[in-house]
Amino acid sequence: MPSSTSNSEPHGVLKREGALPAGLRLTASDRPGQAQPVPARDIPKQPWGRLALGVLVIVLIATIALEVNARHLQLHPGDLDNSEVDWAVERSRSEGAPVAIVGDSRILFDTDLDRFEALTGIRPVQLAIHGTSALTLLEDSARNKKFKGLLIVGLADTMFFQPFDGYGGYIHSRETYESPARQWSAGLDHMLQRRLAFLDSSHRLSVVAARLDADFRPGVEGPFDDIWKLAEVGERRQTWMWPRIVTDRFLRAHSRWAWKGFKEKFPFTPELIAKGQQRAVAAVEAIRARGGDVVFVRPPSDIHLRINEEAQVPKAKGWDALLRNTHSVGVHNDDLPPHLRRLIMPEWSHLSRRCATVFTDAYVRRLAALTPRLKLRVGAPPPLSRDDCVAPNGKPL
Repeated sequence: MPSSTSNSEPHGVLKREGALPAGLRLTASDRPGQAQPVPARDIPKQPWGRLALGVLVIVLIATIALEVNARHLQLHPGDLDNSEVDWAVERSRSEGAPVAIVGDSRILFDTDLDRFEALTGIRPVQLAIHGTSALTLLEDSARNKKFKGLLIVGLADTMFFQPFDGYGGYIHSRETYESPARQWSAGLDHMLQRRLAFLDSSHRLSVVAARLDADFRPGVEGPFDDIWKLAEVGERRQTWMWPRIVTDRFLRAHSRWAWKGFKEKFPFTPELIAKGQQRAVAAVEAIRARGGDVVFVRPPSDIHLRINEEAQVPKAKGWDALLRNTHSVGVHNDDLPPHLRRLIMPEWSHLSRRCATVFTDAYVRRLAALTPRLKLRVGAPPPLSRDDCVAPNGKPL
């Protein structure tokens, strides 16, 4: 038996200080009164190559399963996130652009940039933001001293004169989203989204799970009551309606319900409308003072929403006064020929993809006749009509 003062080590301990045989680790209680060396545990031999291959196979199977499920939900590769960073990038591009578009989600959904370019040879910069006052974005363009082109302002009357910015309030801190790190991150995200449908931010597990509880907080509207996925977004913020809204009765009904008829949420007093008119005049004058120009477009809305919009901001006090006060020209859906009206608005507020092309064709041709800043190119495609997006039975094509 070894002496308590002997240099002998307990049975099984290796001669090298701190080295232990496989499966054995001494603790302080095993060596009273002695400084405890850091034990060295042997790493067991494992088939690391096969383990790595197994992990890779599992990840591949999971990715395929997610992608198959996404395609089943009618999600598509190339549907890009429309983030603050993307808007900031386009805002920078607008500085030298001949045409830019600002406004709320209607002009965002209802403008086909490809058709615009086919008609005029110019691809406009799309700066509209959903749920945002076009007046806020008009004023932002007025502050952009490098913009000297034609600004197309698309508006919904109540959204334009509301006393707050809406979702686009982040434009006041635009510099935050112009950092190289954010833009590289967004670029990497888009690179993957161009190839994989399951990366759609509207269908992440955390987002979808939150929608399952219709009573998220009693008496308070939660994610179930919010607007779900409405749009697909392509390159340069080209936006159109998600096809499933057109074909899926439940999603279409849910979207309609979420608008709540655009019923009054606050009073549009004469003072509030007059203040909005004054802000618009100042912004338009600032753009024209440096050589630019401004025109207005009022996209359509279904009667279920239009009746409340008109009750809150009548056309005579909103749209007509706006054109008169700013000395501007504009295209209102009500003024289009009958064969260009009654287009398909599946959820009452935005046009279907093909009808958005028809509306774009109509308003661009009308603007080309109203302002010398926009001209139809030689060889422009022939005009479209309602028949190009609505079947004889009234259903969308």
